[in-house]
Amino acid sequence: MKISCDREKLANAFQLAGSVALARSPKEILQNVKIEASDEHVTLMATDMETGIRIEIDGVEVETAGKALLHVARVGMILRESSDERLSIESDGSATVIKGTHSEFNLPSSNPDEFPTVAGFEEEAYHELPARLFREMVKRTAFATDADSSRFALGGVLLEMSGEDVLAVGTDGRRLARMIGAGKSVGDHATSGNSTIIPTRSLTLMERAIGDKEDVVHIAARNNDVLLRTTRCTIYSRLVEGRYPNWRQVIPSREGSAIIDMTVGPFFNVIRQAAIVADQETRGLDMEFGNGTLVLTAKTADLGQSRVELPIDYDGESIKLKLDYRFVGDFLKVLPPDAKFKLDVASGTQPALMTTDDGYAYVVMPMALDG
Repeated sequence: MKISCDREKLANAFQLAGSVALARSPKEILQNVKIEASDEHVTLMATDMETGIRIEIDGVEVETAGKALLHVARVGMILRESSDERLSIESDGSATVIKGTHSEFNLPSSNPDEFPTVAGFEEEAYHELPARLFREMVKRTAFATDADSSRFALGGVLLEMSGEDVLAVGTDGRRLARMIGAGKSVGDHATSGNSTIIPTRSLTLMERAIGDKEDVVHIAARNNDVLLRTTRCTIYSRLVEGRYPNWRQVIPSREGSAIIDMTVGPFFNVIRQAAIVADQETRGLDMEFGNGTLVLTAKTADLGQSRVELPIDYDGESIKLKLDYRFVGDFLKVLPPDAKFKLDVASGTQPALMTTDDGYAYVVMPMALDG
């Protein structure tokens, strides 16, 4: 194989592929990114056997078709540190030479034929989603999962797709994020039950792989894995084993609660202020709604106490509850500062519900009030 390529374009694609390859994998061959050059295109492939990626790159001139393995750490550093606009890469399967205008690297290389197959997207049944919607779904749900949980199902995002309805849910058992959107089913594609749980790491990779100019993405869910296709790459991921909890019963549907119109920026500001002296272990923040004001207080023996007020449109009976300020902040971080949302609160023992007009809902379980 012999190619000449735009260094920056290759570096960007290699970095994405390299995030899948395991730099310290017990299987040395998985510490590589496979490059395959043909007359039509050049493809990078990487896998850790749970997640895999194929990326087609442009800006490459193929002098001799072929394939090679590029060590993810060493070649990644060469691509980052080089100042050359173009590089040539030549490999005979046992050694690889990377040349720039003022540099040359001769690296040992493993046999590319021993690298596991990374399949492309060949599904006839899939869902087509607006790329922007998919990115928002990941951004608004992945943070609420629990990758360290012994309950494996909570270590991923549940994806439900049927007809035009697409829904993503993430939870760690103490808070829950749900995003609803619209897609298009091709070939009668639909998920079944609540078992299409995509690992958070894989889903984050999928979100990163979507370019800013991408219009749509294709997602195909199968029995044990899921595939995502963009114009330049395909990613597959094994699904998380286990059944997802009944998340629908977690989102409160109640009467008599206070529903308060809020703006992200001002609310986030007073949260951050009050949290300055909050207990760093429990992260509890006391909130009292009433008389047109939200009062936030925190008190810690060795840090002091805080009291911050925010005018709100609520004059009903006083409602007190304590919430984890980090959980509230996570919701506010994924929305623009000028975004509006509704805050639904009922009592100190019932969960708080935050909703937006574009299908986003977020539930936070309350903490025990002092005294």
